[in-house]
Amino acid sequence: MRLLLVHPSALMYSEIFLRLEPLGLERVAGAARAAGHEVRVVDLQVLGVNRLRDEVRSFRPEALGVSLNYLANIPEAIALAARVKREVPGCFVFFGGHSVSFVAEEVIDQAAGAVDAVVRGEGETAVGPLLEAVRDGGVEGVPGVVTAAGRGPAPLMLHSIDAPLPARDLMRNRRRYFIGELDPCASVEFTRGCPWDCSFCSAWTFYGRSYRKASPEAAAEDLARIREPNVFIVDDVAFIRPEHGNAIADEVERRGIRKRYYLETRADVLLRHPEVFERWARLGLRYMFLGMEAIDAEGLDLYRKRVSPDENLKALETARRLGIQVAINLIVDPAWDEERFRVVREFALAVPEIVHFTVMTPYPGTEIWHTESRRLTTRDYRLFDIQHAVVPTTLPLERFYEELVRTQAVINRKHLGLRTAFGAARVLGRNLLHGQTNFARMLWKFNQVYNPRRQLADHARAVRYELPLPQRLDVGDRRRLYVHTRDATKGAPTGGLPD
Repeated sequence: MRLLLVHPSALMYSEIFLRLEPLGLERVAGAARAAGHEVRVVDLQVLGVNRLRDEVRSFRPEALGVSLNYLANIPEAIALAARVKREVPGCFVFFGGHSVSFVAEEVIDQAAGAVDAVVRGEGETAVGPLLEAVRDGGVEGVPGVVTAAGRGPAPLMLHSIDAPLPARDLMRNRRRYFIGELDPCASVEFTRGCPWDCSFCSAWTFYGRSYRKASPEAAAEDLARIREPNVFIVDDVAFIRPEHGNAIADEVERRGIRKRYYLETRADVLLRHPEVFERWARLGLRYMFLGMEAIDAEGLDLYRKRVSPDENLKALETARRLGIQVAINLIVDPAWDEERFRVVREFALAVPEIVHFTVMTPYPGTEIWHTESRRLTTRDYRLFDIQHAVVPTTLPLERFYEELVRTQAVINRKHLGLRTAFGAARVLGRNLLHGQTNFARMLWKFNQVYNPRRQLADHARAVRYELPLPQRLDVGDRRRLYVHTRDATKGAPTGGLPD
């Protein structure tokens, strides 16, 4: 079959700080191609809608798959599906991805015939059987597939994440992918899943708290195939198992692979195994994202981070000692007042690290979705992007956005001051010499993208598609939140809390 896969447009945060290679979509493309299908990919993060229109008209896809890892893209995806149905009436349209897995039935209803199916769970295991069923009939019996007739069998989880390899050759404008100064930047996956259970996160509920590791040989082989000089390791928590991180490092050294790396991990993992991160620093690890989430014990307990403020500070000291630059994330509670914003600003200005803010948002699939959704002030999908407040704010909403943007702007200026300007100039010069402008645009676009008037105006837009409210659910049994369960896998994945 002719399959066209589409990634929706970039969200507000991605307009400035990062634009990541759609690794999951590339892996689904690899699985479909391995099953004998003709596949093309259009990423609207880096390509215009005219390219998608031209692709639909020239390729005449028999099936269209849209990746929906973010709730905020759902209205765009439904509109896109309707346009493709009009252009190619017989095209089978399906959605898949992390966020849509939690609202599959509701999205099918909202799409009013424009979407034939939603794939819950991992797409690699579903895409081959789904396309075969589209051709031969019986779509409703494909594991993980939801149609207007209801849910089929439970989704299947990959036992090994070594395959399929991502079909990176199908991507165009690869030089538009970046994260911070790592420009251009590819993405790679060493592990999948998260054994922790933070209340604001849906990674653990999606994967059923499972945790799987790529073999060192497969991980290094994928790295060796990447042409870009920079790589973002997409693991939810990197190097939980030190022996795995060391085994991949052995392969990287043996093959002589030289890249610059950016990864995400937890403070307690860094403190438990600093020698692994030190080794990777020698291999090119330059940046680390630490989701501190809060600067006090009360906030950490609220989000069930299972980390203390002292551990977070010690982790920052460790990263500094290793020469790894850290980006910190803090969750902005809509209950913050001016004084709380002031305290957080003081903290952010006192540490040398980059600090980013995300607004506390109850997402489907998280525990706080079931505890906080009754307080929602909006159900507009487009506002569920961790940059807008969707529950009541203590400050008037306009004032809340003013404080939020002011705080982030003050911190950004810290990193563009005289002391750091020379370093930034060197990076800019190097990138521009190679024709890379993403980092430069990031530095100067902040005020265009982030301003309280724009954020407030977003709340006034007409709403056509609304996020459904959750069904009553006792989250005392948290397994009821899971998309994937361990009794519905192609083999039993490794799981449980790390040592």
